[in-house]
Amino acid sequence: MPQDYARVIRNLDEHKVEFVIIGAMAAVSLGVPIITRDLDICYRRSKPNMAALANALGPLHPKLRGAPSDLPFKFDSATIEHGSNFTLVTDVGDVDVLGYITGVDGYDQVIKTAETLEVYGVHVKVMSLETLIKAKKATGRTKDKLQLLELEAALRLKREQAKDL
Repeated sequence: MPQDYARVIRNLDEHKVEFVIIGAMAAVSLGVPIITRDLDICYRRSKPNMAALANALGPLHPKLRGAPSDLPFKFDSATIEHGSNFTLVTDVGDVDVLGYITGVDGYDQVIKTAETLEVYGVHVKVMSLETLIKAKKATGRTKDKLQLLELEAALRLKREQAKDL
């Protein structure tokens, strides 16, 4: 499946979705050399934002990743409101849409320390290294533990460089 995360981010931006890029894509955006196969975002759980999120991703034909292909699923604002976290496969790649992040909570906490960066030509909020490390530690998954080595090294380097300024 072709990955076109630029299209996802442009759609989110065009629909004025309040979101923060999180996970490995955040790490990559911050210069950490981690391999990722999906785009993870954390979104504000307000009714207008959930509607905007559904409108932004709808044209990409989202389906639940790992679910039977004949399982009825409609990614709309009502579905988002009644759920929180969705692992989706879309026409342009896998997208994880999270209203809650283990160890961090939700959008309101993530946005406090997020950095604004240009990603695929769009100015977006990206989860900070500190918050990303906190989230990865809380999950306890093997892949996250392995990524912690790179993330913590990048944070040390960032702090050392800040001292030199």
